[in-house]
Amino acid sequence: MSDNITPLDNSRKVVIIGAGPVGCLAAIAFAKMKWEVEIYEMRPDLRLSSSKAAAQQRSINLAISSRGIAALRAVDPSAAERFLQTVIPMRGRMIHDRHGNLQSQLYDRDGQCINSIDRALLNVELLEEASAVPNIRLIFKHKVLSVDFDQRVLFLRDSDSGTDVRVNFDLCIGADGSYSVIRRQLMRVVRMNFQQEYIPHEYIELKMPAGHDEHGNPAFLLDPNHLHIWPRHSFMLIALPNKDKTFTCTLFAPTVEFDRLITREDILLWFQNHFPDALSLLGENKLLKDFEQNPRSPLITTKLTPYHYKDRCVILGDAAHSMVPFYGQGLNCGLEDVRVLLTLLQEECVVPSRTMPNSGDPESDSIDQRLFKALSRYSASRHEDVVAICELAMDNYIEMRHSVTTPAYIMKKALDHFLFSLTSRGPTFLSSLGDSLSRVAFPTTNPRGWLPLYTMVTFRPDISYATARRKATRQANILTTIARLGTVGMCATSFYLTWRALRWL
Repeated sequence: MSDNITPLDNSRKVVIIGAGPVGCLAAIAFAKMKWEVEIYEMRPDLRLSSSKAAAQQRSINLAISSRGIAALRAVDPSAAERFLQTVIPMRGRMIHDRHGNLQSQLYDRDGQCINSIDRALLNVELLEEASAVPNIRLIFKHKVLSVDFDQRVLFLRDSDSGTDVRVNFDLCIGADGSYSVIRRQLMRVVRMNFQQEYIPHEYIELKMPAGHDEHGNPAFLLDPNHLHIWPRHSFMLIALPNKDKTFTCTLFAPTVEFDRLITREDILLWFQNHFPDALSLLGENKLLKDFEQNPRSPLITTKLTPYHYKDRCVILGDAAHSMVPFYGQGLNCGLEDVRVLLTLLQEECVVPSRTMPNSGDPESDSIDQRLFKALSRYSASRHEDVVAICELAMDNYIEMRHSVTTPAYIMKKALDHFLFSLTSRGPTFLSSLGDSLSRVAFPTTNPRGWLPLYTMVTFRPDISYATARRKATRQANILTTIARLGTVGMCATSFYLTWRALRWL
């Protein structure tokens, strides 16, 4: 994508609702395409110290991987490299059993990592990038009241003054999260298939303080290059490292389990029984303080289609597809939404100019057919991918809290990686994909060889989520067939040996 240029006088205006990471990345992308951009956010500016304190109470740390990085690079390569200076690479999972024993499970045989980054830090960095672009305006503390998509008018309320504001636009992008106002407004003008599910589990965020080394300097209490998991079958605790040597810990558990933790004694006894090694690192007083101050938050999955209306509106990120966080793909998928949309806009040759073809049909002439086609293609192609990763994320919860400790899982992963090593033509790193991801949404439509599902989802942004799931299903069927044939073979061998032995009696 070309560098940002000050837009022409007849440039169209895109209004983006939501100043989170997805909204900011979309703003930078459209600004670089010479659109006039305005971002409206209901909350105060996250860069203010008062806002940061509130955000830290209920924000799961992010594990940004190749898909998110590819999206950042497609929009602004230099900014992407700056963001990567603030991450901590995690090579694999570190499993903690009830007795404090540790087991490392690497993510990738070629050393590829996922990266821990504080959500607020990433958001602040993207806000800074957006605010530095001349044709982007950031407006905070403005709440959307309604949208007239046909007239291309947005109605908002200024929280400071209490006055209502009317904003004209050419395109509206909803990036306003799981409880999206733009999505609700979109439901009024399109026949939207919508499904929302709260799973019977919640989460609460805890903080593991930094320790000190022999010189008294802050030091990590755990290996910082792993995502730490304490799996306990129906619930789990995870810990991700931070740059200040602390760990952000998140406890996921059934709602009924949280409901039993009423008193301070209940909380400490529960942790002593299930997470004794983690309790010693968290500290009893700090744990109790976090339980008292930090809210219990719900876990939600949202699936819907379509994501657009004519050439007037499209929704991205959690507004279009909330998912549980157990594959670490929520933000990665949202950032990828921006990249996929950009490739379609480029393929359809969408331009920022307001000039429209004159066909003599007022209804037709009011619609930018190129933009309409790009948004239509986005809805049609993205839905299958979104459904795939939402369902994979839910499946991965069972894996993380239970399966990772079972011999069957460990044997299956070993066989998975063995077959991968036999058929692999060499590692595919993000850097080897070049700028193809800036031009084509998913260049690899028929991946060859054996590929572990986790590798495809996490480290191969050139493969769509839907393609990854279809290939993984075929591979699982092959493994099941091999297991059945092995069982039949063992039974046949056992029968033959028994028959031979009986003949000697």
